[in-house]
Amino acid sequence: MTETEVKQVVEQLLKKIAPDTEPANLQPDDDIRHTLEIDSFDALQFVVALDEHFGIDTPEEDYGKITTLRNLVNYIMQKTSEPGYHK
Repeated sequence: MTETEVKQVVEQLLKKIAPDTEPANLQPDDDIRHTLEIDSFDALQFVVALDEHFGIDTPEEDYGKITTLRNLVNYIMQKTSEPGYHK
């Protein structure tokens, strides 16, 4: 999966979780929660949706690593390229 494809999925999932937002307007270093004004419950739903879609596990201690669009895309790219990853 390419970086562009990951970004598209992220935007789609954000739009499902927070339909009144415009995730396509996110810049790479924008804080996703603050920029889109997503509360903690929606943020948790978003992480669960990401995990289900990509077949990854994001432990709670990693939440701080995925606050910006750039960091989130890099995190997903890394997780999906690890040895033994199968979706």
